[in-house]
Amino acid sequence: MIRRRSELAILLVIAAVQFVNILEFMMVMPLAPDFERALGIRPDQLGLVTSAYAVTAAAAGLWGGRILDRFERRSALAVALVGLMAGTALCGFARGLETMLLARLVAGAFGGPATSLAMSIVADLVPESRRGRSLSVVMTAQSIASIAGLPAGLWLAGLGGWRAPFFVVAALGAALALATRVLLPEFRGHLDRPPSARPALWRQPLVRASWLMTAVVMAGGFALIPFVPSYVTANLGQPRSALQTMYLAGGLTTFVALRVWGRAVDRFGGTLIGAVASVGMAALTWAVFGAELRPVPLVAFYVLWSLTLSSRNVAHQTLASRVPAPEERGRFQSVQSAVQHMASALGAAAGGALARTAPDGLSLTGMPRVAALVVALSLALPFLLWRVERGLATRAEFDAGASKRTIGA
Repeated sequence: MIRRRSELAILLVIAAVQFVNILEFMMVMPLAPDFERALGIRPDQLGLVTSAYAVTAAAAGLWGGRILDRFERRSALAVALVGLMAGTALCGFARGLETMLLARLVAGAFGGPATSLAMSIVADLVPESRRGRSLSVVMTAQSIASIAGLPAGLWLAGLGGWRAPFFVVAALGAALALATRVLLPEFRGHLDRPPSARPALWRQPLVRASWLMTAVVMAGGFALIPFVPSYVTANLGQPRSALQTMYLAGGLTTFVALRVWGRAVDRFGGTLIGAVASVGMAALTWAVFGAELRPVPLVAFYVLWSLTLSSRNVAHQTLASRVPAPEERGRFQSVQSAVQHMASALGAAAGGALARTAPDGLSLTGMPRVAALVVALSLALPFLLWRVERGLATRAEFDAGASKRTIGA
């Protein structure tokens, strides 16, 4: 039994893993103006760069869905981190669109399994009653990446060129891979359990509903996220420094709010919190990108939008973590990682198909169409959250009844 203090230490290590992983993925987007100048990558091609990572991450997730539960989790996580950082370093050597795509393919092949292994460790470690709060600790990695990482990445790009952020993150990730081996205990409990009595994952309706819920969350976010930097700088005419201020403010606010979201999900359930956040995200997205209104300053909009995005992420991740049995978690999380990345790729590709580079070669057209897609996906999410939460309650009732019948017999 791991004590609460040790549990927190493990969660902080996993949060650091997620920080590096998320930062590696997200810092590509704010560097879009640099890619355009140095590598000739147009704004509407950034979706391809995002999708390249997602494609191999999805393929690795599907492959990991067959084998990940056969390995001790700590060792597998260290290997995944080493591969991810090798791909990150290759990004720094890119010479054009083709070589950048190749580097993102390598990074994605290891980034997907790293995410699924990290989330499996959290689910192995923390009981369901406290999992929302624990996941919120891990998910602060995303807000910390926004607070310190993304502005620092932009600053490093200004100081040492656009390649510098990739080399710095690769060095940090390599050090973290070593720390993971040294600081984390072994996680072998799933190896000692008997095979699950449940049907195969693909045959469980609740599992399929959970994966669909995840797909809607990710596609709705990444249909818009890759195009925000270009839209802000080219369409809205904001300076590069505005991006740094925007990411800093959004990340700081999310960092403070994530613990609140985690406790709220544990207390009120994922459906209520996720539904409120989804409606808020739909309204904000349509106001700024659909109707092209400017009712609030840009920073205020991004803060509110980040809050809705983070709260629904906590809600859906907490619900999803309750779906698999312990001996299925590695495979479930691996396929879920594949779903996340496939949905991200599809969302980014759909956004790229709906948005176009204007004749000036810088600004984007068609953003109201992108906003309409995001709104539709956001409003579909509450039903899927309810479906998963209701399925979990029904399964718990069935398991309780079966336990009573076994005891009576």
